[in-house]
Amino acid sequence: MAAISLKMPEQLAAEVAAVAHRRGVSKSALIREAIETFLGADEVGHPRSALDIVADLAGSCEGPEDLSTNKKYMEGFGE
Repeated sequence: MAAISLKMPEQLAAEVAAVAHRRGVSKSALIREAIETFLGADEVGHPRSALDIVADLAGSCEGPEDLSTNKKYMEGFGE
């Protein structure tokens, strides 16, 4: 594996350390994953869609399946 050195602001370094600790991985592993995710999003030439980003959350909430099919669900929305 190739070694790369980089400099980052103290705040970013602290966030990386905290997330790595919380997830139980090394800082290097976390940064590799972030870079792989970033590069994977660029494969198609544009960022991932909002659905791609939250796909693991789809279906995790209860409620009506499609608000657009029943107008009463939208009554008072935005008021």
